[in-house]
Amino acid sequence: MDIRWLQDFLSLAEAGSFTVAADARHSSQPALSRRIQALEAWLGVELIDRSRYPTSLTPSGKLFRAHAAELIKKVIDSRAELQGEPTHENEQITFALPHALAISRFPHWWKEWQEETHRPACRLLATNVHDAVTTFVAGRADILICFHHAQQPIFLDPERYERVSLGIEWLRPYSAARRGQPIFRLPGASRLPVPLLNYSSGAFLGRMVDLIRQSAPEHLYAIPAFESDLADVLLSMAVNGHGVAWLPEGTAEKAVHDGKLRLAGDERWALPITVFAYRDLAHARPSVVKMMKSLERRALKQVIQQEKSGLHLVSGGRHSENSDTAS
Repeated sequence: MDIRWLQDFLSLAEAGSFTVAADARHSSQPALSRRIQALEAWLGVELIDRSRYPTSLTPSGKLFRAHAAELIKKVIDSRAELQGEPTHENEQITFALPHALAISRFPHWWKEWQEETHRPACRLLATNVHDAVTTFVAGRADILICFHHAQQPIFLDPERYERVSLGIEWLRPYSAARRGQPIFRLPGASRLPVPLLNYSSGAFLGRMVDLIRQSAPEHLYAIPAFESDLADVLLSMAVNGHGVAWLPEGTAEKAVHDGKLRLAGDERWALPITVFAYRDLAHARPSVVKMMKSLERRALKQVIQQEKSGLHLVSGGRHSENSDTAS
């Protein structure tokens, strides 16, 4: 089989016309037609339904189309690898992570990470926590970046998956601001309950909010006002004065800086959540291994800096209880 047969077939499948496909392949129509017939003879099935216009694929042709594209990719990548050239697949790293981290944290992280890993290409799969984990375990992502809490842990076998801490993300209650003060404050009052902007049932951050409320320092007077899967949707609703939303600190950061949001409660209404990066040890592509090694070095530097900071505070007689929060 000639790889040009596959290229001709894909061009014809895309164009739906022998004439247009022949022009795209810089070939005559009869020559392209002969190569398509040669491919059909080699496979033993008809790929093109020649009884219809415009030209269309047979059921076998539709099935083979994806295989043809994959075969061409593998041939090109194999040749590049044998010649010592990096392939796109080897260099590209696919990350699966929750929307909240993809939007608020990942752009900054990626800028820093690229400086230490020779700028590999990046593919981002942003979804909810459950689907991010499922995608990663199914092998459709190289690295999973995910929230983790002792009372709502992500169960991944440590014998198969290594993990690196990326730090702590605080979940805090926020309200729109008016003259520099929050419009709504926790815990509210019986006569004036706080409208809550909630996460949809089953969402990871929603379960974290449940943990906060279960251990609340006092009774919360509140009524549900809105619900969404996405932290950024709740952010927009909170900024526009619709109620109180528990948001990851990174999600609320810019709105707080711009004076649009203020904390609606103190630290008793907040919860620290660890962020981990995971890699499947069975997948050892050099670019992925190098990325995880870089994250390990950065995590170690953070620990050393925190230890130094803690020693400095102790020596000054002001020991900080939060000096070990970024695990």
